[in-house]
Amino acid sequence: MKNSIPQALDGSTICAISTATGSGGIAVVRVSGSDALTVSSSIFSKKLGIEHDRGVVLGRIIDGESILDEGLALVLCGPGSYTGEDTVEFNIHGSAFIQGEIIRLLILAGCRLAGPGEFTQRAFLNGKLDLAQAEAVADLIAAEHSGAHRLAVEQLRGNFSREIGELRESLIEFAGLLELELDFSEEDVEFADRTRFLELIEKLLGSVTSLADSFRAGNAIKSGVPIAILGAPNAGKSTLLNELVGDERAIVSDIAGTTRDVIEDTCIIDGVLFRFIDTAGIRETSDIIENEGIKRAFEKAASAHTVLYILDSSEEDLISARSKISSLDISEEINLVVIWNKCDLKSAPLGEIEGCSNSLSISASSGDGIDAIKNLLIESHGIKESASSLVVTNARHFEALVNAKKSLESVKIGLDGDTSSDLVAIDVRQTLHHLGSIIGAVHADDILGHIFSHFCIGK
Repeated sequence: MKNSIPQALDGSTICAISTATGSGGIAVVRVSGSDALTVSSSIFSKKLGIEHDRGVVLGRIIDGESILDEGLALVLCGPGSYTGEDTVEFNIHGSAFIQGEIIRLLILAGCRLAGPGEFTQRAFLNGKLDLAQAEAVADLIAAEHSGAHRLAVEQLRGNFSREIGELRESLIEFAGLLELELDFSEEDVEFADRTRFLELIEKLLGSVTSLADSFRAGNAIKSGVPIAILGAPNAGKSTLLNELVGDERAIVSDIAGTTRDVIEDTCIIDGVLFRFIDTAGIRETSDIIENEGIKRAFEKAASAHTVLYILDSSEEDLISARSKISSLDISEEINLVVIWNKCDLKSAPLGEIEGCSNSLSISASSGDGIDAIKNLLIESHGIKESASSLVVTNARHFEALVNAKKSLESVKIGLDGDTSSDLVAIDVRQTLHHLGSIIGAVHADDILGHIFSHFCIGK
């Protein structure tokens, strides 16, 4: 006898095309719900039942007396399926006409067309995935390079969820003791050891802070690390961009002020996507268009993770370089790297420049030093370190961690100040709420709707 499972949402049986839009060699049509086997059997030449669980059945898609196609039906009975419900996946020929006709037949047989992310939403509501893992599914589908893929797989495997779950569990025990104290408040009884509790809070604060701090690197790996290239006209910015991305992306000319607008392109270094931004040369000018380009250059620099400031070693000395760098209005949070270009013509001057994390000598025209820049970018963004540690990539998770950190800090202040148990308990509950919202231990329908609306239909 098959286990009974909860039916998600409205309990209806849903269907959708799960492969990409258009024609192809094959297509997959997915059906999930309590009537999936019955509905699927009504358009298939063979009756599909529990005995086919985990099996593939060859047959024909039929429309009354007509044969629409021949294909395979993969049967996955709940609760052992992706959604936790009875599921059938038809593998058919990828004709757009055939796909549309099968969806039409399924709807006539009693299915409802699935909404965006509804299969994964049912997986979450039926306990097959927690919320963080469900979001990782969307990240995995969207991954365009190995760095983003690796982070999505780690989250889908549940490593991040386990860490959050362990943080919550360690706090729940003390939360229970605090609640018990409230029940005996008139007797002035203390069940929660304040010293141990404070040690736990400090440990949790360290873990939550570490996870929150990883978001900058994690989000950059997921979306692409923005790198702005700044410098005076003719310093070699466009040549450097072309060398980094391996294409003649920007026009290179001896005429100063050739680049007047922002030019962007990407390349993958060690499996991580970098977004390089070539900008207008920074100088005093009365040209309205060039001034607008310089304004945009500083706007892009403000949003970058790293600024590569290009200096012409054949013309610049250390004094002029220091003057130019000191006049830049760039946030201290941005990693500023000086690139001495044209070192094949003249060696770069020796000496440190205040405000810069590193300096490199290159020749963009010959390609010398380009690998050194790439290695520096990988190292300076903590990408190698992130390969062996948990990294937060989701803005919703980051927000929840920041809020959890604030609540934990309030708990710590309360314990240090000998605050009453009822007030400390409020902050503890808030911490549990914020951590629980990450994995879906607590959730609101509007949040779920927002999350799953960004999924593709069929997943």
